[in-house]
Amino acid sequence: MIHGHVTAWALALILFFVALSLHSSGKAKGAKILQMILRVLYLVIIATGVGLLFMLSNISVLYILKAVVGLWIIGLFEMILSRAAAKRKTSVFWIQFVIAWALVLYLGFVELPMSILNP
Repeated sequence: MIHGHVTAWALALILFFVALSLHSSGKAKGAKILQMILRVLYLVIIATGVGLLFMLSNISVLYILKAVVGLWIIGLFEMILSRAAAKRKTSVFWIQFVIAWALVLYLGFVELPMSILNP
């Protein structure tokens, strides 16, 4: 289940940047289609994340923090894409995105014992 969760996140990140580039090149219809596909991926990410949480016998605060930061990133995806479509400023959201992404990668791959790097 971990591999499915990481794969869904990687695919969502790729599609996010593709949708963002479509917005910037003026192809709103293609960007809208990718945004809808991204929303389905959000559901997959949330479902696999909840499944991973239920696999644990002892849920620590760090796992809850990682889940909250993951939901924060999903919200930032939506905010950045919607503001980019409306041609509004996104710099504050990009700063939050970098901080949240670094935090979730640190928690997921370094700190928490249930990760791909800690077998």
